Amino acid sequence: MEAVAVIVALMFAVFVALGVIAVVRSVRAVKRGVDRTVTQARRTVEDTRLKAKQYVQPGAPGEVAELRLSLRTSMRATQEALRAAAPDDPSLSEALALFKRLSTHGQEIDADLKRLEAEPDKARVAGSLPELRERVERVTHSADSLRWAAQDRARQFADDDLAMLSEQIRMEAGALRHWTTEEEPQAAPTEAGAGARTPGAGTGSGTGSAGVGAEGVTAPETEPERPAITARDAWRQPGYSWQKTRRPESTT
Repeated sequence: MEAVAVIVALMFAVFVALGVIAVVRSVRAVKRGVDRTVTQARRTVEDTRLKAKQYVQPGAPGEVAELRLSLRTSMRATQEALRAAAPDDPSLSEALALFKRLSTHGQEIDADLKRLEAEPDKARVAGSLPELRERVERVTHSADSLRWAAQDRARQFADDDLAMLSEQIRMEAGALRHWTTEEEPQAAPTEAGAGARTPGAGTGSGTGSAGVGAEGVTAPETEPERPAITARDAWRQPGYSWQKTRRPESTT
């Protein structure tokens, strides 16, 4: 009984542990989903605010908002393109590492632009804009180059795969239509007939030569031999006009 109780206690402990692990994983998955949703919502709100500020506030504040929006859009598009293509193309691991380093510079520039956006001194904002604009252009150009290269690589792979697939389909279609490639020999029956008649001509010439006698007198030419009939009936036997038909004995 004590062994049974120990086994039951162990099974209960295992079930409880499994239940706790399942609950913890579920909670973590829900938390990640909530964090992802909150991040996307904040990003959407921030982008909308920057777009509105870009058109509502002209001058330096509007230009700062435009630079931030351009930087965020380029970095986000490159990140999504690389992450989407990386599972199918292991060669993009180096590109991902480079983009991670580039993201550090992008975050620093975005933080500087955000501080400049809250700067009340308009002269200081106008003086800092040229340098920040150059840095933003360098980062966005690098991010765009990585994104375009990854897209061109994926497109080239798709074109190569499509070309290979088209060639395989063409070969398979030709194999399925194999009867169109086989030509029936047209001259074979004619050649066979000519070959069949050739021995006959040789036989005729041999018969003509056989008509020469010992005294050197040439026999008259005979008619060409007629083809033999394998089965002959009595009533079909050839006869001459002066021969009478034999009557049966019972006829009077």
